[in-house]
Amino acid sequence: MAYINRRAFLAGTAAGAFASLLHPAGAYAQNTSPILIRGSNIFDGSSAELTAGMDVLIESGLVTGIGPNLSATGAEVIDADGRTLMPGLIDMHWHALMATSTINVVLNSDPSYITLVAAETNRDALMRGFTTVRDVGGNVFPLVRATREGRIIGPRIYPSGPYVGQTGGHGDFRPPVAVPAGPGEKFDFFARIGMSLLADGVPEVMQRSREILRMGSTQIKAMAGGGVSSDYDPLDVVQFTFEEMKAIVDVAKNWNTYVTVHAIGEAAALQAIEAGVLCIEHGHLLSGDGLQMVKDKGAWLSMQAILDDEDAIPFPEGSENQRKFLQVTEGTESVYTTARELGVKMVWGTDTLFDPELAKKQGKQLAKLGRWFPNHEALAQATSKAGELCQACGPRDPYGNGTIGVVAEGGHADLLLVNGNPLEDIDLVADAETNFAMIMKGGVIHKNTLDS
Repeated sequence: MAYINRRAFLAGTAAGAFASLLHPAGAYAQNTSPILIRGSNIFDGSSAELTAGMDVLIESGLVTGIGPNLSATGAEVIDADGRTLMPGLIDMHWHALMATSTINVVLNSDPSYITLVAAETNRDALMRGFTTVRDVGGNVFPLVRATREGRIIGPRIYPSGPYVGQTGGHGDFRPPVAVPAGPGEKFDFFARIGMSLLADGVPEVMQRSREILRMGSTQIKAMAGGGVSSDYDPLDVVQFTFEEMKAIVDVAKNWNTYVTVHAIGEAAALQAIEAGVLCIEHGHLLSGDGLQMVKDKGAWLSMQAILDDEDAIPFPEGSENQRKFLQVTEGTESVYTTARELGVKMVWGTDTLFDPELAKKQGKQLAKLGRWFPNHEALAQATSKAGELCQACGPRDPYGNGTIGVVAEGGHADLLLVNGNPLEDIDLVADAETNFAMIMKGGVIHKNTLDS
């Protein structure tokens, strides 16, 4: 009995110590002291021209005043001196757990290690001016919590959690000899650590979708078509039946949120849109008719500026993965051009995977949009439009007390001060270290090279 009591005491003490480490430090860290940014030229997230000579007042993490000659008792004053004040950037296709770790590390490491690396990955993204990310695949819930509690620094995260895919689809990372699968054998390492879930048939996709939302996802990510980095699925295949996809959408609707899908090929994208999906990730092989349907359904296209250039994703020479990658790059030009002509709602993201050097070029990838869009439209895809889609998760939005992606009263104080005018030179966003004089998220200053 003494042994049992001692063991219970030690277990209770350890549990208490662990709980104290995880005890919330309060809602996501904010600066409660007012800050007044004086003399800025504002890009609000959508306008084609800057609004000159404006002051901005920040209180309790929100923008509470915009205008000339503002004042606030006790406020910290930052002299913008004519610099451009703009919304923090938003990467709408981010994978914190996979952006900078190689695929061998991700598939063969303890999830705690992967998460620690991802915390560093997200910190670096914030210091590149990305104050928000929509993480569209992976168990980032520890990062969400630790960031909100102020224990680590990084962007605010809209997590999709584990994406749901079908057997043999994009997201099936099991080895080639893993079929036929016996009971429970779908739950490989990736599934057990909450990175990816496989489901086949309406009941199973509904269960997995509900589990994903139960984990705390703000939206559901599903694999609707073939992928480049996966080995079993050509780009033309449609994944999930219409009934399966609609079941996923129905679960999301019951939770008052939405579904976004990986779909490069047109058939996969159009079936998903018909099933009620709100957003297509990629869509690089969509035709003009397909893009018109995306517009007519009121859906979004979340694309990446993927090109066969100096930043091309490296795949083994002559491999099927490389062939699929080149096929995707061939569609980038036409889809961007046609989508803009049709007025499709668009946002931007990187989809950087397994490449720490490419992750450093996050801003450069955004600047590439200047090839197809006026600069204000390109920047809107990573600010105001991105914020609108992020907040389409409605009551699932953990940051719902203010808008994001804009400089506006009532908006979250996620702000950048830029040395120069990105509406004239979008390449400024490619070099945050040189060109971003101040980086603020939720009223907290994470970088400031100016005299206060």
